[in-house]
Amino acid sequence: MATISVPENVSVFLLDIEGTTTPITFVKDVLFPYIREHLEDYLSAHWEEDECKQDVHLLKKQAEEDLKQNRACPVHTVDQTVHTDEEKAIREVVDNVLWQMAADRKTTALKQLQGHMWRAAYAAGKIKGEVYQDVVPAIRRWRRHGLKVYIYSSGSIEAQKLLFGYSVEGDLLDLFDGHFDTNVGAKVESKSYERIAERIGCSPEDIMFLTDVTREAKAAEDAGLNVVVVVRPGNMELTEEERSHYKIATTFSQLELTGSA
Repeated sequence: MATISVPENVSVFLLDIEGTTTPITFVKDVLFPYIREHLEDYLSAHWEEDECKQDVHLLKKQAEEDLKQNRACPVHTVDQTVHTDEEKAIREVVDNVLWQMAADRKTTALKQLQGHMWRAAYAAGKIKGEVYQDVVPAIRRWRRHGLKVYIYSSGSIEAQKLLFGYSVEGDLLDLFDGHFDTNVGAKVESKSYERIAERIGCSPEDIMFLTDVTREAKAAEDAGLNVVVVVRPGNMELTEEERSHYKIATTFSQLELTGSA
């Protein structure tokens, strides 16, 4: 297994989650099915609570925006005003959320509701965040050498903290210096990585970004970051061109810090 030398100037690791620290199957086979299976019951139980009302309000605003944009949607109306039939109102929200999920949308309204549902599930012990076995020892080693470690994921910061705070290896939040989500920008846009470097307070060249998605790798590279593409079981196959262009790791233990054994 070939080692990958981390340049001496690198002082920050920036990590993707899905397909990098965590199996893609966890999101697809655990997190998303949990929403689909428990959505109606969750809404029924929390319908009158302020947090749930806010979630539904955001979904309604998103549905109105979708109507303006003429996006195809089986149920555009998400209405939480006085309803003669509460079940009908809940059903409309369920249909809208399931439609967004089927279309693999990343709207703030959808992410917020999902985050609140996952929070309840993690806290109740119904879900535990999965992390590859090589991840925690590697991060601990990097931190011992004085490097900082941040997360950048399309999942909300709250969802990120739940995954690592209620992980199969316990509470891992102390391993991270901070979290970024798409509020800083899309992961396929180089400007997002420039903003992250600015917020961390370092130059892009001081950051090493680990991701399984080559479009993200290219955007980070264009911004001046060092990039490693992570290949895990179930991840997208890389082309020969991608394999020759990027440094490839199948485990975090391949990354070797300069001056360390």
